[in-house]
Amino acid sequence: MNVRIYQPSKTAMQSGRAKTHRWMLDYEIETPRRPEPLMGWTSSGDTLNQVRLSFETKEEAIAFAEREGWSYTVQEAAVRRVRPRNYADNFRTDRPRF
Repeated sequence: MNVRIYQPSKTAMQSGRAKTHRWMLDYEIETPRRPEPLMGWTSSGDTLNQVRLSFETKEEAIAFAEREGWSYTVQEAAVRRVRPRNYADNFRTDRPRF
């Protein structure tokens, strides 16, 4: 069984970084998804893709996957660069053009 270990990014609906510090373990899809003939919904015979486990650290998630005997891939979080800006900088005449 293949699993993916990652840190979730913040959603577009939130301005803060809540719930992005924990590490998540998701199961990779084993069976292909297919449309249901009656309603047209996308379905899969694999119910493990609905399970998401969370851990405090990356090492805990890796230890859990190794203890269960699963192969895993770790997806490192992208480095977030914050450029400090002031509202008054919008009106400076010598500001750099991007």
